[in-house]
Amino acid sequence: MRTNSEVVLLTSTTTVPIYGKLADLYGRKPIFLFGSTLFLLGSILCGAAQSMEQLIIFRAIQGLGAGAVLPIVLTIIGDIFELKERARVQGLFSGVWGVSIVIGPALGGLIVDHFSWRWVFFINVPFGILSCLLLALALKENVERKKQKLDYIGTLTLTGSIVALLFFLLQGGTTWPWLSLPSLGLLVLCLVLVAAFLFQEQRAPDPILPLSLFTNRIIAVSSLGGIVLGILMFGITSYVPLFVQGVQGGTATSAGITLGPLLLAWPIAATISGRVVIRYGYRFTSVLGMAFAAIGTGMITLFTAGTSLPFIVISMFIIGTGLGLASTAFILSVQNAVPWKLRGVATATTQFVRTIGGMIGVALMGTILNAQMASRFPAIFARFPAATASLPKNVSQSNVLLTPDVRNTLPIDFLHQLQSAFSQSLFWVYALVFAFAAIGVALMFLFPGGRADKYSYKSTQAASNDTPSESREVEAEHSLTNTLS
Repeated sequence: MRTNSEVVLLTSTTTVPIYGKLADLYGRKPIFLFGSTLFLLGSILCGAAQSMEQLIIFRAIQGLGAGAVLPIVLTIIGDIFELKERARVQGLFSGVWGVSIVIGPALGGLIVDHFSWRWVFFINVPFGILSCLLLALALKENVERKKQKLDYIGTLTLTGSIVALLFFLLQGGTTWPWLSLPSLGLLVLCLVLVAAFLFQEQRAPDPILPLSLFTNRIIAVSSLGGIVLGILMFGITSYVPLFVQGVQGGTATSAGITLGPLLLAWPIAATISGRVVIRYGYRFTSVLGMAFAAIGTGMITLFTAGTSLPFIVISMFIIGTGLGLASTAFILSVQNAVPWKLRGVATATTQFVRTIGGMIGVALMGTILNAQMASRFPAIFARFPAATASLPKNVSQSNVLLTPDVRNTLPIDFLHQLQSAFSQSLFWVYALVFAFAAIGVALMFLFPGGRADKYSYKSTQAASNDTPSESREVEAEHSLTNTLS
C-alpha cells in the first residue's frame, strides 16, 4: 500500500454497500451512529499515532467508519422528504459538500502550518460528536423489530471481490506490472469471487445487494451513469493538475487551485439540478449534465503548454456544472424508484459504483499515460546525455517535470521537449475522458422521458394495481418529517 490515503479508500469503499443494506435491515440511525463512532475513534487514534505503521492501521479504522456516513446521510434525506422537497435538499447538501471540498484542504494546510498534523484528525471529533447527538435526539424511526437474517456469504464474497479489485487497481502498474503473477492472481481472484457473489445473491432469501434492483430501468441507467461520473471525476481531478504542474511548470498548489472552478460549479449546478429534475425529468437533466461534461472534457483535449488560464478555468467550470447536474439527477432517480426497505442499499450503490468506476478509470488512464511517456521520453533523454546524467538518482525520469527543484535546473531545450512530450501523452488521457463523457451522453437517453414524479415507487405501484404493504415506509417517513419539522 503506497499511502495511508489508499487504506481509507479501500476500507470505506468496501463497506459502503454493506452499510446500505444494514441501514435497511436495522434502521438508519443505529448504523449511522455506529459508523460515525468508528470514524471518530479512528480519527482520535490517527491523531495519537506514534509511527507510520500505526497511522496506516488507524486510517483503516477511520475508513471502516467513513463508509457509513455519506450514503446513510443521503438515505435519511430520501426518507424525510418527498420528491419535490428532496430535490431541493439534496442540492443544498451537495452545496455543503462542495464548500467542504474547497475549504477542507485549505483549512488542513493552515492547521498543519500553525499547529500540528495531528489536529487534522482531532478537529473531526467535536463536529462528529455534535452531529451524532443531533441525530440521536432528533431522528425518530419506526423500524419493524423482527429477527433479521444477514446474508453472510454474500457479504464475504462481495467484500473479498472489492478488496481484490482495489488491490489490483492500486498496485498494478506501480508496485508490480499489470501482467505479473500478483496482478493476474488478484484479477482471477476478483472474478471468481464475483461469480460466487452473483450465485449467492440469486439464492439468498434476503441478499446483501439485491440483483433485482438492476432490473429497474432507472436504477440500471443511474448505475451506468454513476460509473461514467466516477471516471470523469477521478480522471479530471487526477490528471488536470499534472498538466498544470508538468507541462506549464506550475507549483503543486497552483495545480490544485486549478480544480477550484470545478468544485465551485458542482454544488451550484447540483442545487439547480433538483429544480430541473422536478420540471423536466431525469432524462433531460442527465443528458444536459453529461453534455456539459462532454463539452468541458472536449476543451481539455485542446490543452497545450500555451493554453491560457481563463481557458482552463472555463473548461473546469463547465465540467463541474455537468457533473453537478448529473450527480443530483442520479441520486434522486434512484431514491424515488424504491421503497423505504431498499432505499439504503440503493443509495449506497450509487456511491459505490461511482468510486469503482473512478478507480477503474484512473488505472486505465495511468496505463495509457505511462505507455505514451515510454514511447516518447527515452528518445528525448538520449538526445541530451549530459543533462540526463546530471539528474538526481532518486528522481525517476517520469517524475522529472513534477519535481520543481529538478525541473528548474534543466536546459531550456531539454525542458521544452519533455513538456511537449508530456502534453502529447496527456492528450490521449484526456481523449479517453472525453470519450467516456460522450458515451455518458448517449447512455442518458435510456432514462424514461417525462416528469420525474411519474416514476416514483408509489406511482408505479398504483399504476400496476399492486398494493404491497408500505406501512413501514409511510410510518417512518411521517415520523421523521414530524420529528424534524
